[in-house]
This record gives sequence, C-alpha cells and structure tokens, in this order.
Amino acid sequence: MNGSLRTGSLWHGSLWLAWRQQRVLVGVGAAALATAAAIAAYNRSGMLDALHSGLFDHCGTGPLYCTQSDTGVPLLLDIEPLKFLGTLNIVLPVIIGVFWGAPLLGRDRELGTHRMVLAQGVSRGRWFASRMALAAVTTVAVSSVLAGLFAWWWQPAADRSYGLFWYENTALSGSGPSVVAAALFGLAAGTLLGLLARRVLAAMGLTLLVTGATTLLLHWTHRTRLLVPPHTYTSAGSTPKPPMDEKWSTGHYGLITASGRHDDVMNCPFPSSTQLKECMAQHGYVARFYEANPASDYWTFQWTDTALLGGLALLLTAVTMLLLRRRV
Repeated sequence: MNGSLRTGSLWHGSLWLAWRQQRVLVGVGAAALATAAAIAAYNRSGMLDALHSGLFDHCGTGPLYCTQSDTGVPLLLDIEPLKFLGTLNIVLPVIIGVFWGAPLLGRDRELGTHRMVLAQGVSRGRWFASRMALAAVTTVAVSSVLAGLFAWWWQPAADRSYGLFWYENTALSGSGPSVVAAALFGLAAGTLLGLLARRVLAAMGLTLLVTGATTLLLHWTHRTRLLVPPHTYTSAGSTPKPPMDEKWSTGHYGLITASGRHDDVMNCPFPSSTQLKECMAQHGYVARFYEANPASDYWTFQWTDTALLGGLALLLTAVTMLLLRRRV
C-alpha cells in the first residue's frame, strides 16, 4: 500500500515537474491558437461578404480565371492571409521540433538535472513518458486546431479560380490530418536529437536540418507524384480532351497509336482542327491523353503522408526509449 502511494506520488511529481518545465510553451501554443482563430474568423467573414456580393456568381469551376465583364480584370479573393496560415502549418513540425522537441530531454541532459530526478526513484521510462506525454498532447491539440482553422477558412473558396485549389502547396501540405502527423514527427525528431546531441543548441540546429529536409522531400514526392500516381484521361480521335476542372495536371500530354504507344503531343502540336485530324491520320494516332490527379486524390495524399510521418514519429519515439538506458 505504502509502495503504491509512493509510486503514485513519484508519478504525479514527475508530471508536475514536466508541467513546470513546459508551461511556458503550452501558454505560447494557446496564445498562438487564439490569435490564429481571431485572424481566421475576421478574414473568413470578409471572404463570405465578397462571395455573397454577387460579383463571383458567374464564375464556373475549373482553373481558368473569370473576369469582370466591364473591365476584363480577373476576379480574385484576398486569400494571402489564408496562404500564410497554410505556410505556418507546413513549417509547424520545424518550429515544434526546434523549440519543443530538442530541449525536451536535451536541456536536462545539458544541465545534469535529470540525475536529481532519477535519484528520487523515478525510472528513466517514467521520466521520459511524463515529458513526452504533455508535449505530444499539446502538439496534437495545437496542430489539430490549426489544421481545422485552415479547412474552415478555406472551404468557401476551395477549388475555385478565385480561391485556392486542393493541389496548391499551402492547401495540400497545410491542411488535413497530415499536419498533425508532421507536427508529431517534428517533436519526435527533436527529442531524439536532443538526447543524442547532449547540447540543446546543437540539437536545435540538427532538428532544423532534419525536419526541414523531410518537409522539402515530402513536397518533392507530391510534385513528382511518387507516392500517388496520376490517372490517364483519354479522348478518342481528335475530339476535344476531357475538361481539366479540378484535376492536378502533371503537364504530360500526348498522342496514342493503335498499338497503344504514347507519344509526345509535339508530334501533332495543333488544337482540335482539320490540321490535327490530318496530322493524327498521317502518323497513325487514334486518341489523345493527359495525366492528372483528380480532386478525390487529396485524401489519398493526406492519408499517405499521415501514415508515413506518423510511422516515422512512432519509430523515432521507440528509438529514443531504447537509447535512454545507454545514454542517461
């Protein structure tokens, strides 16, 4: 009984110490959320007023801009603040990794204060779990709210020529569950590097490099469609191609022979016309094609990124726990 009470007291003492050490960061996160929510509410209200003014009613779907009938000037919403929030969500794993993950164990290691905690009978696993649990819960809360704010703000202007298409970087990487997984990856990477580097400043620098490189690498996989291949859309003969609408084009267009071979579009660089028909007949082409990802692939990108980054976060956390016995 006494042992149980002592264990419970130590456990709560470890949590209390974790809260004491991280309460400033929790407060900063709460203040950032309140500011982001106020900015989103103000700007979304202005966006809705513009959309309800009737100015955009004649605009159709698709990537082509619609214009003012009297001046010919393209009609665009002011979405720069929305893009700024999306950019903040993209760099969130870097911010959390550098300023929260790297010092999480690294500061105690650098100052040697962990020895005092462990001398009180707290195990290494409990010392790590108490710090990581508070940091992870706060990271999930902050990233979830920021991703939700982006989605709520973006929805009225989603996939419109005067708004923001799903495949633009700030929408594809700055919204959805992948924002949460990326933030947890940043926290896990910073924590592991803080344990390994023994110096907080060095760990922060390494975390900046690792999380920044991972973010850029993920964007590269999006652009190359490495993890989510595009679909091929075809049109028979020289009839007009299926409309692009909300699809994300790869920029790869071409012509198809009767045997199914795909050739470059420059072999017959003509729009739908008599010249195109003559050129296709001369070269034996029977159809045209283009490659693109449909709007429904937004969720395929999202869940692929979430699985990849979430898996990396779990792996790095497991490695950190295994290394605690040797390095602390």
